[in-house]
Amino acid sequence: MAWTPFPYPDPAFRYTPESLQQAWPLLHGGDRETFPTQPALVQAWIAFHAGEFERAARLGLDVGVNGYAVAHKAICMYTNYLEPNDKKRLATFECVAERCERQQLEQPGNPAGYYWHAYALGQYSQGISVVKALAQGLGAKVKRSLDMVIKLAPQRADAHIAMGVYHAEILDKVGAVLAGLTYGVKKEEAYRQFEQALKLNPDSAIVRIQYARALLMLDGKKKVAQAMDLYQQAACCNVRDATERLDQEAAQKELEEEKLSG
Repeated sequence: MAWTPFPYPDPAFRYTPESLQQAWPLLHGGDRETFPTQPALVQAWIAFHAGEFERAARLGLDVGVNGYAVAHKAICMYTNYLEPNDKKRLATFECVAERCERQQLEQPGNPAGYYWHAYALGQYSQGISVVKALAQGLGAKVKRSLDMVIKLAPQRADAHIAMGVYHAEILDKVGAVLAGLTYGVKKEEAYRQFEQALKLNPDSAIVRIQYARALLMLDGKKKVAQAMDLYQQAACCNVRDATERLDQEAAQKELEEEKLSG
């Protein structure tokens, strides 16, 4: 089945190896990946940033385990934003999680193997329902992997976003008492993780989007104004590549929905 094309192609998102290296610190403020030394991986990242997610995934997987970071990012961003089929979404996230478990054995010091494991399992959990996922023990797996990412790469803002989402989702689905007693999650910790992510990657739209969602989940009407402000900031963030463009669209949609519901 063909991949859905990225709907907003833009020449500004098409980097050369030289311009990619120059823009790298800004493009990778969230994941802190190092600039690749292999030409095939440079091309994979160029494809990723341009929105050619299928090409990026194939180039990365062809390299093997050293290409998993770009391949998994491309696969997960595509599946999260552009894959229309729910069954395919679940199967894809399962596949990424399984490959990450093998990567963790081969590269135990590589934070990407733990981050994309947690991300894929988290998305899979939301797809089947968080409550069902918790009953299957997936919450503990997500938490273990995120703890490892933060231990190995404490400056990785994306991991702090994911940890904030982890706390917020469980609190939202099972309530504060059960969430605290059974899973050790707290509202204050969710917010602390988002604040840490903002400090580490202050230009990020996705931090603001997930933070706003958490505010609405955990505090509802009391935090609507703050959440709307975060969505507005996210919608106005600089767009440097395809994923940031998709983040911007997500923020604009959330703003419109909140305005309609308000």
